[in-house]
This record gives sequence, structure tokens and C-alpha cells, in this order.
Amino acid sequence: MSPAAPPRLAGQQATLVIHGQVETGRALLFPRGELVHGCADILAEAMAALPADIERVEVDMDGVVFMDTAGLQFLDALGDHGRRRAVPVRATNWHGQPLRILELAGLDPADPVRTTTHRPEPAPGRQPEPEPHPAPSVVAAERAERLHVLQEEVEQLRRAIASRPVIDQARGVLMALHACTSDEAWQILREASQLSNTKLRAVAAAVTASAGNDGPPPPAEVRSALRTALGRLGR
Repeated sequence: MSPAAPPRLAGQQATLVIHGQVETGRALLFPRGELVHGCADILAEAMAALPADIERVEVDMDGVVFMDTAGLQFLDALGDHGRRRAVPVRATNWHGQPLRILELAGLDPADPVRTTTHRPEPAPGRQPEPEPHPAPSVVAAERAERLHVLQEEVEQLRRAIASRPVIDQARGVLMALHACTSDEAWQILREASQLSNTKLRAVAAAVTASAGNDGPPPPAEVRSALRTALGRLGR
């Protein structure tokens, strides 16, 4: 199988690539990248390329490093494929942030797809018992609450990733100016943020801006908090 990747502009990296191989009736898929918008379409292309005589599909998620709520659509697409072809599908080896998303969504990381459910055959002459289902309103409310928590956590992670470059720059400035270690610079920024009641990213941006030629000094409350934090470290 050839890898599947989303259409993209020149110079833009694909967020997800799926490599695969087939071994005696078993298809092995290896997604690499992020489960974000469009990931279900990429998966659909990879699944469509599988031979018709596949007896089961196993997806190794070890290469997936990030997942937002679009990852749930990825799982739905896996499950739909298994139901259409009547083959078991498993997605295993979850870790890191994607594993946390599964836990928040209330899914079992060992088998989040659950494409097949085996129930005992009814006794001769008896009708099969209906499967119990929670009230639809309860299910909908629980799912909505879980999705809300998921979206909040993903957004927090996105903000943290976006803030990382300026925080790293500020740490470098403090290390150069005050001969401190990277861990000490991090501690200084965190303490200054807490003392001044200022977001960490704003403190880091002020420190970075002040290091440039004719750069503005940090706000008074941030300067005071930085002096206190530096003093506690003997700088």
C-alpha cells in the first residue's frame, strides 16, 4: 500500500500520513502525525485501498502525537468500515495527549472502536433479548459534556503550544543576562507571573521585548515581580 496524505499547498506539511501493509488477510495501518480536521478523509482513502478479502484491520496509533475532537470522527470512520465489511477493526498503542482525549471521551483505549459485539445465541424458540440502552437524553447530555471538556483541554493545549516559542526566548534572555540555568529561568518566569498576576506568556513577551534595541521595559508590576524572583535565586 502507498501512504495516504491530504491535499495541501506547496510547502505545507501533511498533518497525517498513513502507511500500511497486508499480511495474510490482515491489514496493518500506521498513522503518523495529528488527528485533526480532514483526518477521517485521509483514513477513508487508506481503507478504500485495502484488498476486498481482508479479514481484519489493525491500526497502530503509536505515531499519532496530537488529537482534537476530529479524532472521534477518525474512530467513527474505522467503525463504519468494520461494519460495512463485517470485519473486526482495532486501534491500539495510544499514548500521550491522544490517550488523554480518549479517557475524557469515556472510550476504552484498549478498544475504542468496538466494531463487533458478540452476544449469546437465544435458546431455540425464544426471541433474542433487546440490548439495554440508556435514555437518549441522558446519552446526549453526557456526550455533550464530554465533548465540551475535550474542546476546552484541546484549546488549552493549543494555547500552550503557541506560547512556547516566546517563553523559550524569554528563558534565553534571562540565562544570558543573569547567568542562570534553563530551569532557573523557567522558575523566574513562573514566579514573576504569579507575583504580578500576569499570564506567563505576557511576562515572557515583556522580557523578550525589553532585550531588543530600544525595546520597551516590562510593566512596573512585572519588573517588580522579576526583581523579587531574581532576588530569591540570588541573582
